[in-house]
Amino acid sequence: LGSVISGSYALIIGSFPLVLMNSCLIIINVYNLYKLLKAEQKYDLIDSEANDAFIGYFVSHYKEDIQKYFPNFAFENSDINKAYIVCCEGNPSNILLGKDNGNGVLDVILDYSTPFYRDCSAGKYLYAALPSKGVKVLQFAQNSSKEHEDYLTKMGFKKENGVFRKNL
Repeated sequence: LGSVISGSYALIIGSFPLVLMNSCLIIINVYNLYKLLKAEQKYDLIDSEANDAFIGYFVSHYKEDIQKYFPNFAFENSDINKAYIVCCEGNPSNILLGKDNGNGVLDVILDYSTPFYRDCSAGKYLYAALPSKGVKVLQFAQNSSKEHEDYLTKMGFKKENGVFRKNL
């Protein structure tokens, strides 16, 4: 957009070298935007244990950001018995911690995406892959921020009696 405005202004004032430069920038930027939009993310799901050292490291590393979205989350005092990590090309992008209630129902305690992967693609992959792990229903009753509740609604969760629920 900036190149279009600058190029238009340069055309009005008759600065043709600036018009040429901005035209080249427009072509380059459109090409790069096209590549970004067409890039396919390749995700993997890792079934982990709640007491895994990496889970502890991940939660500790992103603690401040996690607290923004999940102000009441306390990893040490929770009864987590299921942990899933979503990786994109080997990089951890999302973590889901919960309590398995049996019959395929998972009470979600933490569903966190790292800042770089907040485009919902990691969440979509996770929710599509969880049925293969025996999870049929996700329930999220924890207090979370308005932004996270908006994310849950966008991802297809329905709020019933104060609990966000999604059938997979």
